[in-house]
Amino acid sequence: MLALNIPSPSYKMIKKKCVHQTFRPSTPAMPSAHIHQIQSTPIAYYAGYRQALRDSFRKGIPRPVEYRQRQLAQLAYMLQDNHARFTDALYQDLGKPALEVYLAEIGAALNGALKAAREVADWATPQDVQTDDMWKPFGPKIYKAAKGVVLIIGPSNYPCILTLQPLTGAIASGCCAVVKPSELTPTYANLLAELLPQYLDSSCYRIVNGSIPETTALLELKWDHIFYTGSAVVAKVIATAAAKHLTPCSLELGGKCAAVIDPNVPADDEDYVLRAAKRILWGKTQHAGQVCVSADYVLVKESMVDEVVEAFRTVSKQFYPDGALAKDASYSSILNRAHLARHEKLLADTKGKIVIGGQVDETRLKLEPTVVVLEDRQDVLMQTEIFGPILPIVPVQDIDDAIEFINDMPEALALYVFSADQAVKSRFINETLSGSIVFNDTYQQLGVTNLPFGCVGASGYGYQGGKFTYDGFTHLRSSIDVPKEAEPHISIRYPPYSEQATNIFFGAVKQPIPFERIPPITTNGVETNGKKVETSGNGRATVLAA
Repeated sequence: MLALNIPSPSYKMIKKKCVHQTFRPSTPAMPSAHIHQIQSTPIAYYAGYRQALRDSFRKGIPRPVEYRQRQLAQLAYMLQDNHARFTDALYQDLGKPALEVYLAEIGAALNGALKAAREVADWATPQDVQTDDMWKPFGPKIYKAAKGVVLIIGPSNYPCILTLQPLTGAIASGCCAVVKPSELTPTYANLLAELLPQYLDSSCYRIVNGSIPETTALLELKWDHIFYTGSAVVAKVIATAAAKHLTPCSLELGGKCAAVIDPNVPADDEDYVLRAAKRILWGKTQHAGQVCVSADYVLVKESMVDEVVEAFRTVSKQFYPDGALAKDASYSSILNRAHLARHEKLLADTKGKIVIGGQVDETRLKLEPTVVVLEDRQDVLMQTEIFGPILPIVPVQDIDDAIEFINDMPEALALYVFSADQAVKSRFINETLSGSIVFNDTYQQLGVTNLPFGCVGASGYGYQGGKFTYDGFTHLRSSIDVPKEAEPHISIRYPPYSEQATNIFFGAVKQPIPFERIPPITTNGVETNGKKVETSGNGRATVLAA
């Protein structure tokens, strides 16, 4: 039982193998997010907002680099001047500890805005193209053109950084933008609606608040780019709406990110397993596991499972000496009661063994970091992204089995491999696919400047982070300037086509190919069960349909 200064708890049984304790303190230890209501922006305003931004864009207001730098600086000032209010809002909505807010929310957003302000002049500089000598007189360049008026739809788990980081990229690119924060973080959304117009130019940047009807109305309008962070279910709705206007999208989703612990423990590293457990659990407990790049399960060799479980138990006690549900624990809440109920149902339905955690504080919407050893790879915990503090351990036979398991799952945003063996690392690089691959840590890749945070396959598409966010809102506009002096050299292209001109262009077909030839497939007339067999010059056979 956790050492909480609360009335006697009530208990309920989830499974015979694990007692699931539900605490209901008489006085909440944190403010309730449910007393705050989103202040919706009337739908009737949306078309006017978009048209006003389009007019500003066509006038070129957001185009000068100096203007972009001023707006980015203003964004940084907004966060700096109001850091206490933002910290309180994220605590009210999500129960986030101040350190996590400074680390991954307002601190990261402020740093990103300042980095963009310092570097946008370089980003926006037209790029000279290295080309063949014959084209150099044309002065080929790539111009960085802002796409236009963009829509940014933010998530609830990291509402500050995952709303303002795309906005930073939009400002830096010279776009105008409408920002739609998540209605599930109403305190933050209302605060942003209050502050953004005080710091940014409302002729170029607007904020819209609301829920599903408001988002639906926004998606009916034509945008020049849509940037969405959230679930795959909603992403499909957004992509479908965008397709009607051929609007490009950036979709930052999630998936079941795997962590793998290499069973080949280095002889000179006695802390190998404990350190891996600490780094995995640290990433898993950031915002109570409600992170798109959180390790969603751990692949462990069967013979190591008990050792890994004990390592997680040791680390959990180090992180939370009085338990993660203690009032002073550095631990976030679950988003809302519905999400908490979903996690409770997962724990009730799993056939795995709950070996660590499993306790809930329903009043404060908190669930302990919970480790479950699975008996069945098709367990309910492996069907969808958990997006919370439940961590299944999936026993595997070896590295081959782990790689095959990962490849049988939809692509995720991240893959975490704990290994000291370069050959093992190379196998995961070459034989798996994920948005990012991290060795010997979790979550930390998001803090490394100049690395793209990107998606692949089922985890979405597009990139963000620094210049990569800027690139997403920028069209690379190819350009050449053909001088009059080039006329004698290009006149060969004009009709009527001469035999001499045709022979010159035919030269491309006759040029030597500096690579080894694989002989073409030839038919040898052999038939197998009524089907013709063709054999190539290297002995390979292909059976053709009859």
